[in-house]
Amino acid sequence: MTLDGEALEQLRKRVRAGGAERYHAANAAKGKLFARERVALLVDEGSFVEDGMYANVLADGLPADGVVTGTATVDGRPICLMANDSTVKAGSWGARTVEKIIRIIERAYTTGVPMVYLVDSAGARITDQVELFPGRRGAGKIFYNQVRASGSIPQACALFGPSAAGGAYIPAFCDVVAMVEGNASMYLGSDRMVEMVTGEKTTLEAMGGAKVHCTESGVGHFLCKTEVDAIDTIKRYLSYLPSNWTQQPPKTEAADAPSNVDLAALVPASERRAFDMRRYIKGLLDSDSFFEIQPLWAKELTVGFGRLNGEVVGVVGNNSMFKGGVLFVDSADKATRFVQLCDAFNVPLLFLSDVPGFMVGTVVEKQGIIRHGAKMITAISEATVPKICVVVRKAYGAGLYAMAGPGFEPDATIALPTAKIAVMGAEAAVNAVYANKIAAISDEAQRAAFVAAKREEYERDIDIVRLASELVVDTIVEPHDLRGELVRRFAAAAGKDRHFSRRRHGVTPV
Repeated sequence: MTLDGEALEQLRKRVRAGGAERYHAANAAKGKLFARERVALLVDEGSFVEDGMYANVLADGLPADGVVTGTATVDGRPICLMANDSTVKAGSWGARTVEKIIRIIERAYTTGVPMVYLVDSAGARITDQVELFPGRRGAGKIFYNQVRASGSIPQACALFGPSAAGGAYIPAFCDVVAMVEGNASMYLGSDRMVEMVTGEKTTLEAMGGAKVHCTESGVGHFLCKTEVDAIDTIKRYLSYLPSNWTQQPPKTEAADAPSNVDLAALVPASERRAFDMRRYIKGLLDSDSFFEIQPLWAKELTVGFGRLNGEVVGVVGNNSMFKGGVLFVDSADKATRFVQLCDAFNVPLLFLSDVPGFMVGTVVEKQGIIRHGAKMITAISEATVPKICVVVRKAYGAGLYAMAGPGFEPDATIALPTAKIAVMGAEAAVNAVYANKIAAISDEAQRAAFVAAKREEYERDIDIVRLASELVVDTIVEPHDLRGELVRRFAAAAGKDRHFSRRRHGVTPV
C-alpha cells in the first residue's frame, strides 16, 4: 500500500478514533472515558509517544488492535503504559494486542521505568486463541514479564471496566489496583460460565465487582468513585516511589506535622479502649502526606506511605478501632505485601505497635492463621530497609514479632511511656497461671483481691523501664518527641548494609 501525506493522516485519524460511535456512546452512558482520554489524563501534556498504532490496521474494525501502548512522563518522570480500548471488540485481546502489551512491559523493565496499566477488557478473543494463547509470545508471556518486573519497577493498574478470565491476572500481578466503583470488575469466569459449571446464580458485580475486591478479597487496593479519581490515585502512588529498585524514593520539601494533633491525648490509658491509629499516623507524619493503601480491607491493620521531614516512609500500624487490632489472616497478608513493596523500592519502614497478637480459635486455624502469620514474620525478617519499631501501647505474643520487634533486627525499638511488651496481657496471664486457684476461692472479695494483686505483680514484671534497663527497648520517648527521634534515627540508618542471607531465596510459607 502506497500512502501520501493526506492518506496517512486519514489513516491515523481513523485509528485514533477507536471503535464505532455507538460503542463510544455506550461507554459514555456508563460514565466511562475513551482510552485515549484516560491516557491524556494520566500523562504530562505532549509527552506521549505511541507504539504500534498501526497494529492490525488492515483488518476491519480493529484500530490499534484494541490497545494503546507507549511512553510518556508523569509529573516529569518517564513511564510506560498500556490502555485497553473497550470500543474495539470490548477491549478484547488478539495476537497483536498481546504482542504490544508484551513489548511495552519489556521496554519498561529494560529501561527501568514504572509500568502503568489502564485496563478495560473482556479478555481474549476465542476466535484467535491459537495465535494469542499458547505460544512463546502468547498471553502467558505478559504475566511472565510482569513477574520478572515485579520489585524491579513499580507496576500500577487502574481498572475501569472488566478484567476477565486470564486477563484478570494483569491487575493481580501489579503492586496496586485502583478500581472504579460500579464499572470495574475482575473475575476468572463470567456469571454465565459460573452458572453453567457450578449451578450458582450470581452477577459480575456480586462476584467480582470493585467493592467485593476492595473490601473482601483484597485484590483491589483503592475503591474510586470516578475514573479521574482512579487516575489521580495512580499518579499519587507513583509520587512516593523511585522509578526502579536501584533508586531512592523521591524527596520533597520538608513539612511540619499538623499542629492540632496531640499524640499523647490520642492514646487512652486503658488498653480496653480503642483509638484510631490512622489519626495517630497523620499527626506524626508531615502534614497531609499520609497515603493509605487498602483502607477498606483488613482494617485492623493500617498501611500506607507518608513523609517524615520530606523523606518517604512506609507505615504499618495496628488499629484497635477494628477487631481490637488483632491480626487475622487477611491483615497478615496485607502487611506481608506492603512490607515487601517497601523493601523492594528502598522505602524505610515504621511500625506502630498496639497489637494483642494473632487471632486464635477454630475458624482462623482452619484458615491457616499459623501459615499466614509465618508469612508476615518472614517478610519482616527479610526486609533490609531501615526499619523502626515503636511500641505505642502494647505488643503481645507473636504480635511483637510481626511488628518488627527486637529479635528481627530493627534499627531501633522505641517505647512510649504507655508501652507494654509481654507474652500476653495481665488479665489473660493471671487467668492462665492461676485459673485453678482463682476458682477455688469462694469468697468474691477475696477472689477479686487475689486477682488484683497478681495483676499488679505481673505489671511490675513487664514494666517498660525494666525492659529498657535490660536493653529490650533502645529508648523511651515522650509522644511529643517521637517525630524528631524518628527523623534522626532514620537518617542515621540510611546507609545500612542491605545484605540478608547467603542463598538464592527462602521457601516462604505462602
